[in-house]
Amino acid sequence: MCQEKPQLDRTYIMYHGTTRDIADVIMREGFRQSKDGMLGRGVYLSRDLNKASRYPIDLPEAQRVVLMVEVNVGKVIAINYQGHPLQKNWHDGRYGKVFDTAWCPPNCGMTESGMEEHCVWDPDSITVIDCIFPRQSLPQFGCCLI
Repeated sequence: MCQEKPQLDRTYIMYHGTTRDIADVIMREGFRQSKDGMLGRGVYLSRDLNKASRYPIDLPEAQRVVLMVEVNVGKVIAINYQGHPLQKNWHDGRYGKVFDTAWCPPNCGMTESGMEEHCVWDPDSITVIDCIFPRQSLPQFGCCLI
């Protein structure tokens, strides 16, 4: 599934790796765009749970959590190489057609891991549906009771 480009206006299950503290904030206040990143501003997600489980990098696994979300991707552009002309401005009408989501296909050279990644412009198009904790940690109450 993660090999295929997301289809126009479809809703997908995706994942976002973060810290337990930030997961609590997201659960209370919703997602916020990152200020920058490989694809510019937006919310970074993946349909690949293994990809999201790696984040935040350099944080012990017991301090991580993965948020499972539903997201309507809207109009999607594939950013499949470094230096793509719309790599950081795919959402800006001053540069042509406007997209809701940028997608890096797996093994395209955009991510070190070779795993797919999405950047969603509108945080309001994302709904948290569950939290996934590392296997060796005990369930935490308070964060992800939906």
